[in-house]
Amino acid sequence: MMPKVSVVIPIYNVEKYLRQCLESVIHQTLRDIEIICVNDGSTDKCLSILNEYKAIDSRIKIIDKKNSGYGDSMNRGIDVATGDYLGIVEPDDFIKLNMYETLYKIAIKKDLDIIKADFYRFKGNGNSLQLDYNQLCPDTSYYNKILCPTEDQKTFFFIMNTWSGIYKRAFIEKYHIRHNTTPGAAYQDNGFWFQTFCLAKRVYFLNQPFYMNRRDNPNSSVFRKDKAYAMNREYDFIYDFLSQEPERKKKFISVYQVIKFNNYIFNLNRIADELKPEFLQSFADEFKEAEEKGELNRDVFTSYEWSTLRRIMNFKDKYYIYKDLKYKNALIKFINFRERYGLIPAILKAVQKVF
Repeated sequence: MMPKVSVVIPIYNVEKYLRQCLESVIHQTLRDIEIICVNDGSTDKCLSILNEYKAIDSRIKIIDKKNSGYGDSMNRGIDVATGDYLGIVEPDDFIKLNMYETLYKIAIKKDLDIIKADFYRFKGNGNSLQLDYNQLCPDTSYYNKILCPTEDQKTFFFIMNTWSGIYKRAFIEKYHIRHNTTPGAAYQDNGFWFQTFCLAKRVYFLNQPFYMNRRDNPNSSVFRKDKAYAMNREYDFIYDFLSQEPERKKKFISVYQVIKFNNYIFNLNRIADELKPEFLQSFADEFKEAEEKGELNRDVFTSYEWSTLRRIMNFKDKYYIYKDLKYKNALIKFINFRERYGLIPAILKAVQKVF
């Protein structure tokens, strides 16, 4: 019989965390699941751990392949999935035991394309966990109702992740939504996320946390300082997706450019310092080209985003701009979210003018 949820776990050299991840998945209160473990050429003990768990749980399927990157691993897992819904768990994370039962019941009842839930970011292990609660929706009125991102594009500015919810597999297959597979690239969840939000008609956000996202794995891509242009390649992939249909591009190009801008700022904080001036120049050139094509809509940017973009595009000493941005980052995020959702009071508008 078809399982209710197919869980895809892309795995590469995470032996330290893999058992905790697998334990949280195999002990889900929703028993009718399949667990697709894609070993991406791990050189540590990951494959032997997977074989150990497969021997005790027949729901586990192992795909063992040469290293080809995150996007290809995810696509291979999705290709063989058979469940009603599709879930994703990163192998250095873990999930609460009632995650899939809770999400699946709501998804089936409301016939959802996507349901996503709040989550925790954490550091540490066992009783020493340091938890940081993350709300998907800065405006709580968006929770617990069926939404269509096409009709309300503010949903595109909620926290971007692919793993805190589940996706109707028929929806994924109808549009053949897959990850970018550029070898050795990073940020390949961005394209998958963007496609799902452009195409979904019934999306639901739940204000309960189930997913535990680790932030202290030293090998995580979160801490990688190289691959300066991986983000650029991912947004080229998304641009190609939008360009496949003129009406789609017309509808989403403005929001795409704002999301691209914010993720380029995010990338700027991750790459090696010596690469920042060159990246900023590329940043400026890409957005100048977008402006020439008429793809930048001032009304979709917040005031600070727009003024910062103009400075990056037009100011000669771009590295100075980066250093200026770095120290204001937390306040910028606070102001941007509240301006975008109409929640910014007069005092913050005054502060914003200073920047």
